[in-house]
Amino acid sequence: MKIEFVSDVACPWCAIGLNALERALQAIGPEIAVELSFQPFELNPTMDAEGADTVQYLVAKYGLTPEQIAKNQAAIRQRGAEVGFEFGPRNRVWSTFDAHRLLCWAEEAGHQRELKHALLKAYHGQGRNPSDATVLLELVAEVGLDPVRAKAILAGDEYAAAVREREQFWQGAGIHSVPAVVIDRRHLISGGQPPEVFEQALRKIAAGAATA
Repeated sequence: MKIEFVSDVACPWCAIGLNALERALQAIGPEIAVELSFQPFELNPTMDAEGADTVQYLVAKYGLTPEQIAKNQAAIRQRGAEVGFEFGPRNRVWSTFDAHRLLCWAEEAGHQRELKHALLKAYHGQGRNPSDATVLLELVAEVGLDPVRAKAILAGDEYAAAVREREQFWQGAGIHSVPAVVIDRRHLISGGQPPEVFEQALRKIAAGAATA
């Protein structure tokens, strides 16, 4: 089973959804062979290098009040805790394009899954800037990737075209919100579902493939 997790590092529901999916996969164990990869999606593709105040940005983008944002953030923290993800204060919204470039490289290097988790923790758990090269290089080293190679990637435009091409592919396929969990390019599970929902869906899809 091939699972493509379309998501953005800036998306809190993607952090919840990934942790829930990981729990579902752990519950399934070796019963279903799974190949998990991560595909890029940018919630804030025009974000500049300075980033933006989180509350001001969400008010302007979605028309929410600060009170509504606080309520949503409290609900997100609770859902995160239920699947083992701890949200911390995140006062600014940042560009994630360079993070996606490194994730594209990390897929080739065999550490994409680890880097994705590290990026989500840094952004949503620690409020760190995923467009800051120093932060990115530290995370790369933490998960066992080569920081010298990563620094060279960040200094140029490697993987930029690949990220944009993949983003356009998924948008063309009808993905306009994340997380979007695509199974075998035939099935879609949308949103940060609970672990049991992911587990039930994956088992049902696997059973259908076995009888087809």
